[in-house]
Amino acid sequence: MTRVLVIDDDRLQWKLVQAHFKNFQVGTYELDWSSTYEDGLSRLLTGAYEVCLLDYRLGERDGLQLIREAAGAGCRTPIVFLTAESSGNVDIQAMEAGALDYLVKGEISPRSLERSLRYARKLGETLEALRRLATRDELTGLLNRREYERILAEEEDRSRRFGNSLALVIIDLDHFKAVNDTHGHPAGDAVLKEASRRIASSIRTVDRAARIGGEEIALILVQTDRASAQEVAQRAIAAVGSSPIEFSPGQSIPVTASAGVAAIPADGGGASELFAAADKALYLAKSRGRNRAVPAGEPKAAT
Repeated sequence: MTRVLVIDDDRLQWKLVQAHFKNFQVGTYELDWSSTYEDGLSRLLTGAYEVCLLDYRLGERDGLQLIREAAGAGCRTPIVFLTAESSGNVDIQAMEAGALDYLVKGEISPRSLERSLRYARKLGETLEALRRLATRDELTGLLNRREYERILAEEEDRSRRFGNSLALVIIDLDHFKAVNDTHGHPAGDAVLKEASRRIASSIRTVDRAARIGGEEIALILVQTDRASAQEVAQRAIAAVGSSPIEFSPGQSIPVTASAGVAAIPADGGGASELFAAADKALYLAKSRGRNRAVPAGEPKAAT
């Protein structure tokens, strides 16, 4: 069952769309209708739909604005743009805004609409796959270094503009080189993959986890002060060491991790200062025996 959201303030057009769907040749569809900009955007951002049919005119506002707002909020639902206008550059504007296809209302038939929906969904899947390749680490599935740097800069700017705290946790698996040297790199990959999964499962959905190099993982924690970030770091470390990690059938190894914690504004005003403070705290965690999280600002001689 393919869920489709239709955003159109014209009830007659909604009825026509329903009639077209009844004449589709392949597949089954569940249609939902929204007649306002606000309600349509709210539903679209739920991520509950495989595709959206969006009208150009929505009262005093337009579909182009809705596409841009949805994209800005991270919406990935494929959108097919509908308009009564067959001239001008509306089609180009729609594509530039983020729509994946474009149909003129007076020219729509069941066949053209069905084709457009299939095309938009397939293109959306392809773009999502490419997006994942560009932003995700292939082994762990966490964000990659480039995406980490982009998001950290973005959150730093947001923190400065709104006066919110922002925390960074740098986690490093303890004695990871020994795993590779003793059991081989496939075992090391299996350990890193499972440890990354455990770490990622310990944070909120609004936070981000990234592999920033080797066995080093960074957590970007939004609207989080140092004390709260310390709790997250301890939870992540506990998750890593909660049970031995299996690297092949019947073979497992206990794994621990160390972490350094820092936050804006307590430990600096920018991303580079934040990273330096967290990295220094990580070094202290390692020097104190590993398997622990250390917040920035603690004296080196602390026990």
